[in-house]
Amino acid sequence: MRVMAQVAMVMNLDKCIGCHTCSVTCKQTWTNRTGVEYAWFNNVETKPGVGYPRRYEDQEQWKGGWMLDKRGRLVLRSGGRVRRLLSLFSNPDLPSIEDYYEPVTYDYDNLVSAPAQKDIPVARPRSVLTGRPTAITWGANWEDGLGGAPENAGGDPNLSGEWAAKVKFEFEQTFLFHLPRLCEHCLNPACVSACPSGAMYKRVEDGIVLVDQDKCRGWRMCVTACPYKKVYVNHATGKAEKCTFCFPRIEAGQPTVCSETCVGRLRYLGLLLYDADRVGEAAATPDERDLLDAQRGVFLDPHDPGVIAAARESGIPEDWLEAARRSPVYDLAMRYRVALPLHPEYRTLPMVWYVPPLSPVLDAVDAAGGNQDDPDHVFAAVTRLRIPLEYLAELFTAGDSEVVGGVLMKLTALRSYMRERTLGEAGDEAALKAAGLTVREAEDMHRLLAVAKYQDRYVVPAAHKEDAAALTAMENRCPVETSGDPEPRKIMLGIPALRRNTTAGGRS
Repeated sequence: MRVMAQVAMVMNLDKCIGCHTCSVTCKQTWTNRTGVEYAWFNNVETKPGVGYPRRYEDQEQWKGGWMLDKRGRLVLRSGGRVRRLLSLFSNPDLPSIEDYYEPVTYDYDNLVSAPAQKDIPVARPRSVLTGRPTAITWGANWEDGLGGAPENAGGDPNLSGEWAAKVKFEFEQTFLFHLPRLCEHCLNPACVSACPSGAMYKRVEDGIVLVDQDKCRGWRMCVTACPYKKVYVNHATGKAEKCTFCFPRIEAGQPTVCSETCVGRLRYLGLLLYDADRVGEAAATPDERDLLDAQRGVFLDPHDPGVIAAARESGIPEDWLEAARRSPVYDLAMRYRVALPLHPEYRTLPMVWYVPPLSPVLDAVDAAGGNQDDPDHVFAAVTRLRIPLEYLAELFTAGDSEVVGGVLMKLTALRSYMRERTLGEAGDEAALKAAGLTVREAEDMHRLLAVAKYQDRYVVPAAHKEDAAALTAMENRCPVETSGDPEPRKIMLGIPALRRNTTAGGRS
């Protein structure tokens, strides 16, 4: 067992109101310069919808993430080294600027310099790329609040099964929820493995994936390999850039900018301990629906004396171990098991997880003629919610509706129990028991999901300056290796070694 630490995030989608504050503050902090006008390291999408860039979830088209070959080996969907070499100067699997949007500015000078005239002068949009007048026809938030749903939402790659027929884009029957997205800082990052120049790397001390701007040569293989399409190319410098997980703030023990400024207080940051020797095996799990349990099997219990001893042997500081024990991410993903990864079938083992949104349950109970006080009626209504279970399953559990249903039943039981407690009643413990929760667990989970304080939502240990030299000089090792070989074989094709970021990292 080789214990490593990873900074991770959970987002409670029940709380996201789609205000885009996280997107704006992230852009002001990290992409407020020439060349990345179209880049959104953090963006909020409306689901159902085609997302940003357009249809990024269609891996048959974009070739992102990992897959298993005929012999069950884990390989990049974008191809091996030979294929990448042959397409080095002409990569066919890249989103075009139309799939993002052509960055624009406005002719503001016309507002003050236009001569006196009958009509009011306007600031017409001009392309940042060509400087010519242009029309705005697409953007990162084009479908916000289902604004573009009639034209675009039917192209959502997640609407692929027979069940999709019941998703109707009509005013009185449709549904929506907001999905904030950023780089997943995966345990098995396809972008890192695909980089020919070794510019992308995963930091050994906290798992943050960064880009070494000095090494990046702009081959753009990372853009293809990332199934979430969260790697962008600065069209001014020709180099890749991506979400840095605000690593300067993380090193100082502070939350990311998107977390700090979130109006809904829906983001949680914490530390997870995991067994690096089991990452490759988990990512190569044959059945896609078993990938969630496989990834959870990689995470380690920070309260286990054996894990603590192994972590100390690996050089993880005591305050980091204490942070792992207090981690809200561990509680939501492992203790209560209500947080789920985004598209586990990509086999990257993502480390940004989500608590799925819960539709109005009691409305569904009433519509079915059920009794709101009967747990069986309430749980049965979970399968008939406005947001179809099948859709959430396509997003978070590789199509396994039972897992999503179980999570929503826990949230339903918690909501029902706490509502009764708020009204001065004893609370129905039978519903909690049926959902697999104790009263103590329900109270703790409610405190974390509903009214958590700042210090409970963000448990981020500061970096240790005294370890910087050791981290720089330590032997480079890949976290995804097979055991038993004298010289461990790297599963991740072409992965550059992990190392401490001592330069500008993801900044230009």
